[in-house]
Amino acid sequence: MEGRITALIFQKRNPERVNVYLEGRFAFSLAAIEAARLRVGQVLSAQEIAELQRRDTEERAYERALDLLSYRPRSAAEIARRLRKADFPPSTIEAVLTRLERVGLVDDLAFARYWVENRETFRPRGHRMLRWELRQKGIADQIIDEVLASVDERASAHRLARKRATRLRHLDEMTFRRRLSNYLARRGFPYSIISEVVQEAWEEQLDSISNNEALESQ
Repeated sequence: MEGRITALIFQKRNPERVNVYLEGRFAFSLAAIEAARLRVGQVLSAQEIAELQRRDTEERAYERALDLLSYRPRSAAEIARRLRKADFPPSTIEAVLTRLERVGLVDDLAFARYWVENRETFRPRGHRMLRWELRQKGIADQIIDEVLASVDERASAHRLARKRATRLRHLDEMTFRRRLSNYLARRGFPYSIISEVVQEAWEEQLDSISNNEALESQ
């Protein structure tokens, strides 16, 4: 496809895009910023048209990626999956990821740290589950190992157990231990840690009960 530009018309539904007409017929559309470089009467070769369309496709993919990042940080693999789902070609996705990495908007190490810190703050997890979650995000094992090395798994389990124990304080010892153990296991903590923190949580419950009874007897 090649020809002379006969019209450049802003789209009614999306004024940020321009329809390009060659020889009186609609040929393709471009972002307004790209179309601003063109003029009616200009002759475009097939190679020039292909390059315009390539840049436009990349820019649309880049804008889609920025939109995804506006909600939360994302890994490179997450963005690539979403762009593939939107039918962008592999070469475009690679170019977009390179641009994002160059300006620091995509960094798998920083993302992994963000993910783990967020979990530690709001929803603690054991190393096993954190590793699984990060792998689902496409994070390399080397990065996962580095990030998890800074996570005190036992301390995380203890915080989570103490918080959960307040909901279980009305239960008998056997039921308390079983439910709290299952709760921690579902969040990826190993049995060796679970047994310790459950024991501590139960002892804290007993101490709390003893203190309350002492106060009531005064």
